[in-house]
Parts: sequence; structure tokens; C-alpha cells
Amino acid sequence: MTTPTGPAAAAATARQDTAAPPVVRPVGSRGLLVELATAEETEALHAELLRRRAEGTLPPVREIVPGARTVLLDEFGSRDEARRLAAELPGWQVPPLTGGSAEAVEIPVRYDGPDLADVAALWGVTPDEVARIHAAGDFRVAFCGFAPGFGYLTGLPERYHVPRRATPRTRVPAGAVGLAGGYTGVYPRSSPGGWQLIGTAPETVLWDPGRTPAALLAPGTRVRFVPLGRPTDPPADPRADVPRQSGPRSVRERP
Repeated sequence: MTTPTGPAAAAATARQDTAAPPVVRPVGSRGLLVELATAEETEALHAELLRRRAEGTLPPVREIVPGARTVLLDEFGSRDEARRLAAELPGWQVPPLTGGSAEAVEIPVRYDGPDLADVAALWGVTPDEVARIHAAGDFRVAFCGFAPGFGYLTGLPERYHVPRRATPRTRVPAGAVGLAGGYTGVYPRSSPGGWQLIGTAPETVLWDPGRTPAALLAPGTRVRFVPLGRPTDPPADPRADVPRQSGPRSVRERP
């Protein structure tokens, strides 16, 4: 495994050195629930678990399921293996998460959502700039839930986090692209929802029972949003310092 270097990696390592260790709790007869302090720590631990399982250094476990601040490991080969990992895991040195080299899933988006102007006002930019900033992001599926095929994507800097709508919609169409807190998501089917809708992904099927796997997105998948009718200006760098209005940054684990 290549060890990340540079100022960002050093800062992440420093945070790890001062962060509280994860809390590991038994679940059922052969499972563990790992509780972490931040979404970043959760994503990094999930990636490390997958890496160790791939190289054969993780005890056999059937399910590794990340959440917003938890990772569930279920169906170990034996209770002793689960207990042993529970004792060892809090002392792991988990490397900071990197973008990785896996090819990103591209999702074409028409930035025409009904909340685009509201998000532009929160960010302090124009609606066209919202599209450019969002499309320039390098997203990753942190976890899945709410509905089959729905992925909670991280990748927008904190200054672009937005609150949920004060009044949820009774119907959000399939393919709607929304923001809530630090997450981006694409609705796989029509449903109620309270996320800020900035666009539509009309060409992407997120869940198809006849496909293997049925879900297009899985935890750890990299995602890029590609504007339909790409603007002539180059994409804005999401790391650029653009002022935005303050507002709530919390999000529940549902659209």
C-alpha cells in the first residue's frame, strides 16, 4: 500500500494521533459495531477494513456495512475471531483516506433543480457557478441507505454544506440530484424528501434488479458529476475560497 505524503496527510495523521479511539461493541453472537467520531474517520476505517480483507489479514467476516458514524461487521467465522478483532481494532493506525486510483462512475446531470437558486444564495454565487463547483468535485460513496440504490456521497468542502429544506416535498422525482448537510445524493425512485434539489440525472439507472450488481453505487465508489450541456467556462475549483451564508449543517440519515 502506498502511504500518503504531503501537508494534508501530515495534518490527517496529527488529527488521528489526538483523536479518541473508536468504540467497539458486540452485536449479536458474531458481530461488531464500531462507533467513530467523524464521517472522515468512518470512511477511512471502512477503506482500511476492505483493504485488509482483500489482502487476507482481516478475520473472515461476511458483512462490512458503513454508516454515517459507524461500521458494522457481521457474521465472523467464530465468536473468538470477533472478540480478538474487538480488542485489536482500537489500536489500529488507520491511514488517511485518499481519492484512490479506481475509475470514477460518471453521472450526467442537468443542473436545473428547483432549489438551485436557493443553494446559490447560500453559497454566495450564481446558479451557473453552483453547477461548476459541484461538477468539479471528486465524490465518494460514504454509505448507502434510505432506498435501494441511494448513496450518500461526500466530497463538497464544509463551506458548501447546506441545510435540509424546512418543509420536505411530498414527492421528489427519480433522478433528482440533491444536497443536505455534507452529502450529495441522487434519488433512485420517486419518494418524499427534504434535500435541496439542484439538478436531474435523467440518463442514470441507480437500481436495476436485473443487473449484477443491482446497485450502481456501493460504499467506497468514486463518483463524478458531468454537466449535460457543459458550460464553456472551465470548472471552478471547489477548494477556492468563495463566501457563503451561514446555516445549519446537520443532516439526518434520510433524504
